Amino acid sequence: MPRLSQFIREHREDILTSWDGFAHELPQGASIDVDVLHDHARAMLDAIARGLELPQTEQQRVSRSRGERDANRGDAMTAAAEHGRVRAERGFSVEIMMAEFRALRARVIGLWRAHQSQAGPDELEEMTRFNEAIDQAIAESLARYMREVETTRDRFFAVLGHDLRTPLGAIVTSTQFLLESTELTSEQRQVVVGMDRSGHRMTELVRDLLDLALTRLGRGIPIRCAAMDLGALVRDVVAEAAASNPHSHVDVETSGPLGGVWDKARLAQALSNLVGNAMEHGSDEAPITLMARGDDPSVVTVSVTNEGPPIPRDQIGGLFDAMKSNTNVRDGRHFGLGLYIVEKIVEAHGGRIDVRSSETEGTTFAVSLPRRASAA
Repeated sequence: MPRLSQFIREHREDILTSWDGFAHELPQGASIDVDVLHDHARAMLDAIARGLELPQTEQQRVSRSRGERDANRGDAMTAAAEHGRVRAERGFSVEIMMAEFRALRARVIGLWRAHQSQAGPDELEEMTRFNEAIDQAIAESLARYMREVETTRDRFFAVLGHDLRTPLGAIVTSTQFLLESTELTSEQRQVVVGMDRSGHRMTELVRDLLDLALTRLGRGIPIRCAAMDLGALVRDVVAEAAASNPHSHVDVETSGPLGGVWDKARLAQALSNLVGNAMEHGSDEAPITLMARGDDPSVVTVSVTNEGPPIPRDQIGGLFDAMKSNTNVRDGRHFGLGLYIVEKIVEAHGGRIDVRSSETEGTTFAVSLPRRASAA
């Protein structure tokens, strides 16, 4: 009786032909083109056959059974990884890709069993190793598939954000022109003020979207540093936030020298996001506290504290994940991209951000910055 590896080589075309029919019977399988179905399949079968012929230690056996061997390497240029890349490029769903591997596994096992008169310990061992090889191929293919999908999504974000800037700029410029006119009635002026505020808010969201795409594509947040006074920046940020949110109150406390070398525009963006987050999720009855301390000669700390329902402990670890939905338990609203952008800006300055949240002390986001920014 032939070894399974030998059987795969000798019956490769029969396996692929049988695979075609099986795969097309699966949900959405009719949409799979035969030529597309076969790309990389021959190479995957050859790789599996070679692997079955290699000796395997007990440690390697345990590692493979746990999926440790290259399971998280989306950049591994194996036939299975290339298969995942092409599936993502062609717009295949994960369900269809997994169905392909199920079909491949089923056809190899089915055809081999039809050629076997009996199954002994050696055959069972080969079957186990074959299943492990298929699982490994799935892991490599899925990792590369997900990487390609994420890259495509982030490029889409970048293009969308870039293309939205021009029409938004025209809207904001037009509202500012109208506000300078003396011919508006009080009702008309109120409407235009609302349009202007919404235009600026949309501009901030587009900026966050572009920053998200930039960081997800591996480029990081760009910063341009110069000597500045963080105390003055804090007061400017609070004044701007108060103008947009007249019902919220922010207490500002400063101590020590607050000079340093940072990117003023980026820090203003980060602090605005933190203050805006505190206004949205904090208690309406209690003021927000923004503290800037420069007592340490090498580090400046800025913290934003608000009262209200604490952030659940199991959500704190994912607060800065742009792709994870973190919902406030009080009103069901989301934290959004703001915190993700804050973390990336702080990291670009070589700093860190910490979160504390409890029923008694409220929620505090604390940022620590070296006096002279250095890329993280």
